[in-house]
Amino acid sequence: MSVLTADQATPELTAADRCDACGAQAYVRVLLPSGELLFCAHHGRKHAEALGQVATHIHDESDRLFSEPQADQR
Repeated sequence: MSVLTADQATPELTAADRCDACGAQAYVRVLLPSGELLFCAHHGRKHAEALGQVATHIHDESDRLFSEPQADQR
C-alpha cells in the first residue's frame, strides 16, 4: 500500500456511503487498481487480510463509531 497524495485523497465517508456487502453505513474505503470498494466496520474487519494484499490504499474511519458526537455549532 502507498500513501495518498493530495490529488488522490478522497472525502470523508458520509451516511450516504453504503457498504458494498450489506448496505450498512460505510466506514472503510478500499482503493484498488481497478476502482474502490466501501465496507461497514464489520465487513472491513472481516475482509481486512485479503484486502490488505490487493489494495493500493485503505481508508478506515471505523474509529468514529467509538468517538463522542460533536455538538452542533450554529
